[in-house]
Amino acid sequence: MLNNKICSTCEIIKVVEKLKKENKKIVFTNGCFDLLHIGHVSLFQKAKTLGDVLIVAINSDASLAQFKGPKRPLVPQTDRTQILAALSCIDYVVVFNEQTPYELLSVLKPDILVKGGDYKMEDIIGKEFVKEVYRYPLVEGKSTTKLIKLIIERYSKFSS
Repeated sequence: MLNNKICSTCEIIKVVEKLKKENKKIVFTNGCFDLLHIGHVSLFQKAKTLGDVLIVAINSDASLAQFKGPKRPLVPQTDRTQILAALSCIDYVVVFNEQTPYELLSVLKPDILVKGGDYKMEDIIGKEFVKEVYRYPLVEGKSTTKLIKLIIERYSKFSS
């Protein structure tokens, strides 16, 4: 079942073409989602309420390392796609290799693009390809960076 939710770029293009013919409202969000936390899940749940289908695009391992640094990702893309596909609010997961989802958005042209509130409207990549953009406030105190720091702080005494 999960594999039906995980698509290549070519597959997601065909899926979106079919969904558009069915007049489905398509919602899109993207990110690294390296260590999944409640802020991510909250964003996905809110995004899903905006349309019929939620597509989540994730950075590939290579693009994430370029974007976040050589110590990332902590969780490889194959695991990240499986974890996201297991969430009932997410309909499809696709991996993109570029630094941003610009090319993917230019082809898919979903109805709605959803980002976290830390993005300024003028900085949102691909907004010109969608009808609406939603920004949701971040869940206070929840971020992958904070989670990594907490793990290091709590478990540093165990390292050899």
